[in-house]
Amino acid sequence: MKLLSLDDYETAARRHLPRPIFAYISGGAEDNASLHDNRAAFAEYGFVTRVLRNVSQRSQAVELFGRRHASPFGIAPMGISALSAYRGDLVLARAAAAAHVPMIMSGSSLIRLEDVIAAAPDTWFQAYLPGDTGKIEGLVDRVIRAGVKTLVLTVDTAVLANRENNVRAGFSTPLRPSLRLAWEGITHPRWTVGTFLRTLANHGMPHFENSFATRGAPILSSSVMRDFAAKDHLDWEHLALIRRRWNGTLVVKGIMSRDDACKARDMGADGVILSNHGGRQLDGTVSPLRVLPEVVAALGPGFPVMMDSGIRRGTDVLKALALGAKFVFVGRPFQYAAVVGGEAGVRQALRILADEVQRDLGLLGLVSVEELDTAQLRALAARQ
Repeated sequence: MKLLSLDDYETAARRHLPRPIFAYISGGAEDNASLHDNRAAFAEYGFVTRVLRNVSQRSQAVELFGRRHASPFGIAPMGISALSAYRGDLVLARAAAAAHVPMIMSGSSLIRLEDVIAAAPDTWFQAYLPGDTGKIEGLVDRVIRAGVKTLVLTVDTAVLANRENNVRAGFSTPLRPSLRLAWEGITHPRWTVGTFLRTLANHGMPHFENSFATRGAPILSSSVMRDFAAKDHLDWEHLALIRRRWNGTLVVKGIMSRDDACKARDMGADGVILSNHGGRQLDGTVSPLRVLPEVVAALGPGFPVMMDSGIRRGTDVLKALALGAKFVFVGRPFQYAAVVGGEAGVRQALRILADEVQRDLGLLGLVSVEELDTAQLRALAARQ
């Protein structure tokens, strides 16, 4: 099939992946209300275009934390990427580096962060940390030794979400050997040979490598349990501890409240990412796009407010920027692209989104993303 938009990669990846793994990537929590609102929120805005402007020299480049990026979007963190695509984290990081945009590596990843940073030194690292001083200090020290420049602390996972779709599809971490799982492998031979068996042959059984300072559980086991630790103990004092120990750029991800965003800034965060975890945590949480304007207004124009969740088109990127986002991150589509085409697939998907942004800027009558503001948007009437 022709891959013309980011949504096309999802269709292709659905055919390629075993059902449990596709369900893990694609699904949200409970009734998927937040997952659906992430897309619905963008549909509630329309554009007001300007014409007869010379837009031949337009540029979508932006500066963030002192670095110039070719586009105003990057790759969001996604767990266990190397289970769905061969060497998934490396594939995503290398493609992002080639496109001159940032990629955030997930703490729930199966490739050592040191290996990814060696291949793509500007990759950001996202941590899931428990409220345990020893484990926090151990992981932060490891991240420092690896040469990471930007640390992202995810703060919206205090309690494990109710992801019923995972249970229905037979997904768990670690995966449990079963006849059902074996059948999925048999009926999806391209994934079984090209990803799973290839990984086993070249690198051995994948483990959760970056949850803490030491190696975690294997991805496939009948008896080993993954250590989720006590994330419900994590609080603002732990953020202060991280800020004291970490001298690089510190971003807090999972903020949805204006007050929390202000507190994160006041405690030393260099930026925040508004996110409802792609609709995968508390079902019914609104789209980050809905709280973006009030957070930006509270923090002021000089503080970087970023967002993820639900972005699928260049027009979505521009709507978020017009409402005040400094930068946005996109997750699932780039993971699907890695599944379908490896690094070349991710590079193609990044080009598709960049081409859309470049085209849409011209159609709006703008020469740079810095010109975007609410003057280009109108709220649409609610649809019955």
